[in-house]
Amino acid sequence: MRLAIIDIGTNTISLAIAVIKNDSYQIVYSSKQPARMGKGGINEGVITPEAIERGIAAIAHHAETIKTFNVDKTIAIGTSAMRNCSNGLDFAKMVEEKFNIPVHIISGDEEAQMIFDGVKQVMPIGSDRVLILDIGGGSCEFIIANKDGIIWMHSFELGMARLLDKFTPSDPITSTEIKAIEMYLRTELAPLYEALHNYPTTTLIGTSGSFDTIAAIVAAMKHPNLNVKLSTSYNIRVPNFEEVHRKIIASTAEQRKEMKQMDSSRIDIIVLGSLFINFIVREMRIEHIFQCGYALKQGAVYQFINGNLQ
Repeated sequence: MRLAIIDIGTNTISLAIAVIKNDSYQIVYSSKQPARMGKGGINEGVITPEAIERGIAAIAHHAETIKTFNVDKTIAIGTSAMRNCSNGLDFAKMVEEKFNIPVHIISGDEEAQMIFDGVKQVMPIGSDRVLILDIGGGSCEFIIANKDGIIWMHSFELGMARLLDKFTPSDPITSTEIKAIEMYLRTELAPLYEALHNYPTTTLIGTSGSFDTIAAIVAAMKHPNLNVKLSTSYNIRVPNFEEVHRKIIASTAEQRKEMKQMDSSRIDIIVLGSLFINFIVREMRIEHIFQCGYALKQGAVYQFINGNLQ
């Protein structure tokens, strides 16, 4: 059968189409549309009319693609913006009425589990613990796990769209602004500090937008013949990440536009994404960074095959 998964994120709305056969699957198509569902309202708990319009347009684009693949079933997943905004359910109803696509609005814990179910399919997680981080527009999911499964997980409402809306940094960002953001993160991430004290690890596996973009930029510099988009994972050496981070933090939006492999929809958000990753690497004493191309959508396919998502 053919299954389509639409991930309605706070920053982008993405699509994956999978062909499922004998309890295994292959992703035959994937794409994303910048929708900025959280812009202008995420910290006030509302999806603005403009964001709704962008979201509907993005889903309409994906719906047309789905038709060309003769998909048997389509499932949409709603995350941070939809679960936390007062009109999230209204948007879900609008999508179902307009496109006949049911929207599953999932909790932070459900999102973390779905991300882990995606990551574990392609990352060789052994007996040693790893820290998995999915950086979204509305929330960030942290998962500590090993081969036996999830040890600890938590969803923080610290997505990059939220931080951008809250701090509106200068271009380029100033050292004073960086200190203010890091002070805020240090307070908000208190449960993570405690969890890593109890379950220490030095390995970070990152998924989704900011990690994908930074991995592509690092690869363009260090492995120019490698197309990261065709890989399921990429080893980002810490010194290479730090080099790219310094460039991003010091750059203006115009300069970032010219960076090789920069995602045009993340020119403003990538500053906070890089800052967030750098903060985690430094504060949590991370020694190894891996980008993973599998996350929520692949986890959703996995759950569907195993009867946990309908």
